[in-house]
Amino acid sequence: MRPTPRLLMSHPAHFVSLGFGAGLSPWAPGTAGTLLAWALYPLIRTPLSEFVFIALLASLFIAGVLAAERTGRALGVPDHGGIVWDEMVATWLVLVFTPTTLMWQAVAVALFRFFDIVKPPPVRWADRSFKGGFGVMFDDIVAAGYTLLVLAILVNVFGV
Repeated sequence: MRPTPRLLMSHPAHFVSLGFGAGLSPWAPGTAGTLLAWALYPLIRTPLSEFVFIALLASLFIAGVLAAERTGRALGVPDHGGIVWDEMVATWLVLVFTPTTLMWQAVAVALFRFFDIVKPPPVRWADRSFKGGFGVMFDDIVAAGYTLLVLAILVNVFGV
């Protein structure tokens, strides 16, 4: 089943898990969700301290587990490609630790998409091992970890 605007608006969980509509994209919905998260990042990050923002991300992760579970059931596919909240939360996590220049943010977003799509171990292990809403959300957090590791190496090599 393909997510529709009707499903998007039928329950708040669907609106969230489908990334406010980004997950309805017929082309690369995960990338659409990631790009929307990048665009929204300055709006949600600026007014908050780092500690409060990370606490917010933890809350958004938990909300994502619940929303992805419900939307996966509605779509008949537990980890449907239209569920993009996992990419959004992981992107925000990556960006909070990324140098604030546009170039470094672009590198971080590209790296995240690479690791999310390719799913090197242990991202693939997490994707296969955990099911339901937690599984949907968790493998993207592991991909974010890879992203942050590679980003830290690049920042040390090339400087900020």
